[in-house]
Amino acid sequence: LLEEEEVEVPVVKESDVGSTQMETDEVQAASAPSGFTGIDLNMHDGTADGPAAENGAPQSDEKPVPMETDSKVEAPKKKVRKTNVPISEVVYGALASADLQKAVDEEFDMALQDRVMEETKDKKNAVEAYVYDFRNKLHDKYAEFVTDPEREQFIAKLQEVEDWLYEDGEDENKGVYVAKLEELKKVGDPIEERYREHSERESVILQLVYCISSYRDAAVSNDPKFDHIDYAEKQKV
Repeated sequence: LLEEEEVEVPVVKESDVGSTQMETDEVQAASAPSGFTGIDLNMHDGTADGPAAENGAPQSDEKPVPMETDSKVEAPKKKVRKTNVPISEVVYGALASADLQKAVDEEFDMALQDRVMEETKDKKNAVEAYVYDFRNKLHDKYAEFVTDPEREQFIAKLQEVEDWLYEDGEDENKGVYVAKLEELKKVGDPIEERYREHSERESVILQLVYCISSYRDAAVSNDPKFDHIDYAEKQKV
């Protein structure tokens, strides 16, 4: 931090120098003989120039300029001085280091609890969504890929889990919901796999038919680029 300090510095003007010169002339006039006048003291080289000098009158037409005897003192100039001032910060009412660290730890614990609660809620919602979604699909898109006994048995299991969610499983931890979802998927995943294979089977069959047709055409082709293949090998194709 810089602190500014104003210092007065005296200033000497030219008028003060003129005043000093006048005082010197007055001293010389007082010490000169009585026959001399002030004109003799102020003449250049101590000699007179022409008749005008003899008559004691100035030769020049210029009027004498009165000299200022009162010196004008100008206000002193202000000088700014910059000084580094050390400062220290003091915070009133702040927590001690131990209390501050304790508050930080408590905040971290609360944030962790919030995250665990959010993840637990997500897993619970995932179990509930799986029950509703798969039960509808057993009567719709998965109906052809599950036997009637399997369907009825799995529907009963889904209903059991749904009832559990709103009773004993209302407030369980994250791990319990994850385990319950995995239990349902052990029955549901094979059904989904059969459906996926059936859906993709047609496109895979078409790719296989195209591949067989391409090799057959190449085997009976007279194109010179296939001449390096033996006739017996072509017959195998």
